[in-house]
Amino acid sequence: MTIGRHSAVELDSSLDDYQLASALVREAGQLALLMRMAGLQSQQKTSVSDVVTAADHAAEAYVLEQLRRCRPEDGILGEEGASVRGTSGRTWVIDPVDGTYNFLHGSTYWCSAIALKDSSDVLLGAIFQPEEDKLWLGGSTRQATLNGESLGIFRDNNGSRNGTPVAELGAATYIHPTWLMDPLCAMPWHAAATSAAALRMLGSGSCDLGRVADGQLGCWFQHSCPEWDWLPGKAIVRAAGGATDTVRINGLEWFMAGGTTAVRELRAALESGSVA
Repeated sequence: MTIGRHSAVELDSSLDDYQLASALVREAGQLALLMRMAGLQSQQKTSVSDVVTAADHAAEAYVLEQLRRCRPEDGILGEEGASVRGTSGRTWVIDPVDGTYNFLHGSTYWCSAIALKDSSDVLLGAIFQPEEDKLWLGGSTRQATLNGESLGIFRDNNGSRNGTPVAELGAATYIHPTWLMDPLCAMPWHAAATSAAALRMLGSGSCDLGRVADGQLGCWFQHSCPEWDWLPGKAIVRAAGGATDTVRINGLEWFMAGGTTAVRELRAALESGSVA
């Protein structure tokens, strides 16, 4: 098939779900990268830092077309508007370019991500960072991997991070500057941020979560994540043996991932910022 001047692979419908997810994010990410190299314009969505490009739309269109052909009974939900109601009870959740601001400004810290969920939970996630050639994959029936190598940072009883306190870990997060002006959001965020040994704000939640799963980052927290920013990484962190959690504070939903102890302590820190 061809999208604009860029050709993309038509995938084999006999691939299993993990193989299909891997192929989809790899092809979508490579398509977006090729389009950026050819030159892109952007449109502002909700703010200067919340942008969308033609690459976002083209990558999502590619994934949508492949899923409708390979998994015609499944539902589809995409960040850029894809919406298909399926009959199987399963839904693919697409983020064609996560970290679009980074992507547009020449950073390598962006990715394509996808998750498969059913009515009760996320089943699998795949995240591909094209410019670093990193593909994280994992789910409820398969241990997490990075480029095919098993991830065990949370599984080794001797070296596991599940018992490491957040005070000894670097935490990744994101918060838009306007939210820091709202005390109902700023107070929980500040409490969690100051509980960590170090703080990183890199601009792609899925890239962050992949690195929590492989041990490059210690833990992660963020508020108000849509499913496409949360489910791919959630599936992979859990498949790596890590923990995830959500909590509602001051009317906002907060999301956390990392080792068991770190997630528990992040939740307590966030809750300490409650005004109720």
